Amino acid sequence: MLESFVNIFRIPELRRRILVTMGLLVVWRLGVHIPIPGVDVLKIQGILSDLSERSGALVGFLNVFSGGAIQQAGVFALGIMPYISASIIFSLLIKVVPQLEAISKEGPAGYRKINQYTRLATVPLCIVQSFYVIGLLNSRELDLLMPGVGGFGFSLTTIFALTAGTMFVMWLGEQITEHGLGNGASLIIMAGIIDRLPTTIATLLMRQQDDVGGEKVIALLVLYVAVVIGIVFTTQAQRRIPTQQQKHVRGRRIAMMGRHYLPFRLNQANVMPVIFASAIMVLPMFLFGWIGRWIGADLAAMFRPGEFLYLVGYIVLIVFFSYFWVFLMYKPDEIANNLKEYGSFIPGIRPGHKTAEYLEFIFNRITLVGAIFLCLVALLPDIVSAAMGLERYFAAFLGGTGILIVVGVGLDMIQKIESHLLMRHYSGFLGPGGGRIRGRLNR
Repeated sequence: MLESFVNIFRIPELRRRILVTMGLLVVWRLGVHIPIPGVDVLKIQGILSDLSERSGALVGFLNVFSGGAIQQAGVFALGIMPYISASIIFSLLIKVVPQLEAISKEGPAGYRKINQYTRLATVPLCIVQSFYVIGLLNSRELDLLMPGVGGFGFSLTTIFALTAGTMFVMWLGEQITEHGLGNGASLIIMAGIIDRLPTTIATLLMRQQDDVGGEKVIALLVLYVAVVIGIVFTTQAQRRIPTQQQKHVRGRRIAMMGRHYLPFRLNQANVMPVIFASAIMVLPMFLFGWIGRWIGADLAAMFRPGEFLYLVGYIVLIVFFSYFWVFLMYKPDEIANNLKEYGSFIPGIRPGHKTAEYLEFIFNRITLVGAIFLCLVALLPDIVSAAMGLERYFAAFLGGTGILIVVGVGLDMIQKIESHLLMRHYSGFLGPGGGRIRGRLNR
């Protein structure tokens, strides 16, 4: 393993890509601490942590994707989330809009055009999401602004600052993707999540003499390692469907084609169902909170994290979006037709409709297992906090979108580093005989 780390810096291109990635991430982390003009940063840091507990999970959800910038009231408060949202929207539209699907099949030129549409769609999403931050900062109850600051001028300045900050973060992500190592947007999200982990551990260690005992700290750290190992194994797990090509007659010879495999991940939808479910579960909190203010009851409390209705709704949405994403992105009929056109077939299965039925049967089974896995990971913080009697803040790093993104991006980076090493005749990242690492996007 140590020799593999040394070999990484012996390759000039790989060394340059790693240094570019680290440099751009440092620039992003510095920008996180640039505040929005007119905001009292010292006051907002203490208030937002309490607000996330009272008003729901939206503040914490945005804080994950902004790398803590929303808690700093920084110009990067929206983070990379608007760009990720635009990318998800166009990923869905490509599958349902024939014109966009035709553009996506034009090769590199089509992908560049789709990427341009995604950038343009990011701007209105930034403006819409800026109104949430403006509403939060303009709250008279919280009093987060400097004296004499407010009104239309402050709102307009904040919209420009947040939109410009998001576009700059998007540009940093594209530069990392092109000149660095790995997917830039994913790395920015991962860096923001990892940045919060030392603070959580330090808080746990400081409070171990109070309500958090030393045995609970050790138990949480052991659980974290166990969860990471479980996510790695589940992310790497595949259902390999064998395929074989038809015999080809070349002159007087009959060429027998080799057997290949269609690899389908156990968790093919990755982190998308959890992101969708987390975003949608915020809506009942706002809706019932608004109704509760009219009738004088705290109805929003029923949909706060850890409550029964929240857990049931969360599970249902994760399972639904797991099936929705998989069958939208991987259509059995389309895969069966492609296999038939290229002269391939699944042994023992008739090409065409029967192959589509077989693939749909396989997808139903592996998607259910993947959805159950996502539900366990997403609800683990609530289960652990209830079992150990801890605040959810201390167990939040055990599950949810954060740990799924960190492990998935980490596997992708290791796979890319390993491909560079093997290309230049070095042993793999795990050393001789250590096996191959498969990233999330490796098919």
